[in-house]
Amino acid sequence: MKNLFLILTISSVLSNWCIAKHLHPEKYYQNLWCGKYNGIMEYELNDKTRIDCVTTNYAVEFDFASKWAECIGQALYYGVSTKKKPVCLLIVEKPEDFKYFYRVKKVTEFFKFDLWYIKAPEYVYKNR
Repeated sequence: MKNLFLILTISSVLSNWCIAKHLHPEKYYQNLWCGKYNGIMEYELNDKTRIDCVTTNYAVEFDFASKWAECIGQALYYGVSTKKKPVCLLIVEKPEDFKYFYRVKKVTEFFKFDLWYIKAPEYVYKNR
């Protein structure tokens, strides 16, 4: 009985770990996009928060699509803090991730900020 419990516990942990795994870490997408658009990565504000990428016109927050709500809040805060246009840039690694994109799109239409996405590994799109 103990062995069965141990096996089930380990299987559960491993399956959750495998499901949560991404194709690439967030930093991979930041490097890809920020490098292409000559941005500054990990731009530090006075309050020690860090913006994923800052360009001449934009404060860009990257998040995996399932973290869409966090992306909204951070992008808006960074935009206000830098007086730049806030961007929520969602990382879309699989087609079903677009359900999150459309949630954020509703919010962007109401509050008037930018929503972009990046797909693994090499494509960047704006406002699908």
